[in-house]
Order: sequence, then C-alpha cells, then structure tokens
Amino acid sequence: MNRIDQRFSELKQQGRKALIPYITAGDPAPQYTVGFMHALVEAGADVIELGVPFSDPMADGPVIQKACERALKQGTRLVDLLQMVKEFRQTDTTTPVVLMGYLNPIERIGYENFADQAASVGVDGVLIVDMPPEEAEEIGPLLKSRDLAAIFLVAPTTSHQRAATICAHGEGYLYYVSLKGVTGAATLNADDVAEHLAPLREMTNLPLCVGFGIRDGVTAAEVAKVADGVIVGSALVNRIAESVDAPETIPGQLKSVLAEMRSAMDA
Repeated sequence: MNRIDQRFSELKQQGRKALIPYITAGDPAPQYTVGFMHALVEAGADVIELGVPFSDPMADGPVIQKACERALKQGTRLVDLLQMVKEFRQTDTTTPVVLMGYLNPIERIGYENFADQAASVGVDGVLIVDMPPEEAEEIGPLLKSRDLAAIFLVAPTTSHQRAATICAHGEGYLYYVSLKGVTGAATLNADDVAEHLAPLREMTNLPLCVGFGIRDGVTAAEVAKVADGVIVGSALVNRIAESVDAPETIPGQLKSVLAEMRSAMDA
C-alpha cells in the first residue's frame, strides 16, 4: 500500500475528505517550492499535486499557464522538480506527492529513467494529462512495478464505456473534472457533480476527487459532501501570482486559503 492508498484509508476511518492542493513547481522560483509544500501540509493538505512546468499546458487556463511560464523562465526542469520532492521527503515522509503534467518532459528523460527517479525520491503518483489509459501500455507497467499510482482524469463529457476503461486502469484516486473547459473556468454545481459521480462509484472503488472550480471554503465544503476529495489549484496559484515580488509572504497566504477550505470541509 503506497502513501496515497494509506492516506485515503486513514481519512475514511476518520470520516473526513481529502484536501488536495496543486501548485506549479518552480513558481515564482525553484527555491521556494519546498517551503510552499510544507506550508500546504501545515494548513491541512492530505495529498500534494505538484505541477510539472510545460510550455504548452493545453488543459490549463491562464492562471496556471502563466505559472508555467514563470517557472520555465527560472529554468525549472523535471529533474529539478524531482530534487524538490527529495528535499521535501527529508522532513515529511508521510504526505503523498503526485506529479501532474504533460507527457513531453517525461519523454525527454525517458519513461524508465523517469519512473526510477520518481520512485527513488519519494513520488507516489503520476497524472499525465495528455496520456489516456489506452496509450499508456509502455509507461503504465513501469509506474506500477515501482508502486507509482497512475492517476487519470474523467470529464463530464466522458462516455460510460470510456469511463469504465479509465476506472479499470486508474490507481490512487480518480480525478473528476467538474467543468467543461480549462482550469480556473466558470463555476461548479455540486448537484451536477454528484449526478456524474454516481455511475463512477458503480465502476470503481477508487476515491473520487473533484477539481476545477474550487475557489473557497464554500465550494470546497459543497464538493466534499459528494466527493472523496477536493482538488484546488487556480485559487492557490492566483495567490502566488499576486505576490511574486514578495515571495516571503506566499506561504502565509497559501495557508490562509487552504485552512479556510479545511475548516469548511471538516465543519
């Protein structure tokens, strides 16, 4: 049982839902990321999604696109991100870390090399946005053999048949995209989310976690009533963007946003 499975098992026993923050590694500069990760844990994060900067993040809205630009401008590469996880693990050996990004940076260093390095530094799961399960025959077994969970996305437009395929291949948790569109877009409807999650629960025992559209404590609490986990990205990355000239203030701001959500979800 890897750290992700362990964490969800603990949460289920406690009757609580997972709070999963996302930040882009290297934003606004690489030396701050590990500190941000620790701040998120202190504020109540159960799992951390660490974004791999990429020049063409097609599933992401302007907020995360600009975060990728800032990180890439600072020279942040996938190998740097792996070192960040290694440093994080020196003082936190229990919080699951999921790398979220696109296939190109992984292809550049090689599937097997990536899987070896990710496992060795303490990564627990990988979510490759542009890698559907049907095309994961090569990398999937490499991840599995190293106890790295292959996490997949399901959207409101995903067909029943395709959702079943994703559920059969997924590990760790299922990332349900609550909105049609890119990250940071529109507003979500918890009743609509619940309606879409119901058939997924019949297909899988994986925890169902919902992202896109989580903005504050109110939306986090609403989603937590119908899902096993709440994923928040743009609301946090926005705070980073607003304070790039005063990075020392960012950990406190991230903790403020996340603590409000944690409190609302646990109420």
